Amino acid sequence: MNWLEKIIAAKSDEIVAIKKRVREMRALAEERRDFRDFAAAIQRSDRVRIIAETKKASPSAGVIQADYDPVETAKNYEANGADAISVLTEQNYFDGKTEHLTAVRQAIALPVLRKDFIIDEVQVLESVAIGADALLLIVAALKPEQLSALHHVATTHKMSVLVEVHTRDEIGLAVDGGAKIIGINNRNLATLEVDLVTTEKLLPEIPQGITIVSESGIRTMADLKRMAAYPIDALLVGEGLMRGDLSIGER
Repeated sequence: MNWLEKIIAAKSDEIVAIKKRVREMRALAEERRDFRDFAAAIQRSDRVRIIAETKKASPSAGVIQADYDPVETAKNYEANGADAISVLTEQNYFDGKTEHLTAVRQAIALPVLRKDFIIDEVQVLESVAIGADALLLIVAALKPEQLSALHHVATTHKMSVLVEVHTRDEIGLAVDGGAKIIGINNRNLATLEVDLVTTEKLLPEIPQGITIVSESGIRTMADLKRMAAYPIDALLVGEGLMRGDLSIGER
């Protein structure tokens, strides 16, 4: 079993628990009106945009920040020029919590992306209910019909959707599933290996008119400047910022 399969397998109990509150989640989702425009925030104009990620741990890095405070981290990102914030809510392998996202969004004015492994409609409703403005859907974690259905539910509830790919074939599936924002993940989710060349290889395969994000492996200012030179709209940066190896203001 690879890493993605392990993470998805651990989701079943969590989803069962959320489904017990599905009526509450649906009602909260339908009542919500205060969405921030994530898609507009990450559209490149004069400079590459930065989606700054708050996370305590990851399977590849272990604990990144023992005294992790997502709210203070997000406020610092905002003060230093981030364009959007990504909050890891996956609890089994990243030590995240949905409460982290709600607290972050209440403390800042930027759009907030929920970074998790979403495989069921109830998780989409939960994402709306806890305050996310956008969510992540991973092509490798979903069947084509699931991707299309979850994308539709999310956009119907006024959410932006970042659809993550790692291969040429997955780009086609993302486009067929309705993707308007595609994230190229430089990390292979099966092995956790990282290669920035992934973005370079896949960029020409993405159709015109789609917002492009490069994700993972951007650990130094040299990495950031290298990726910013390509015709992409935004970079999703986490560990490099959490460890203090990157400065958003220097892009």
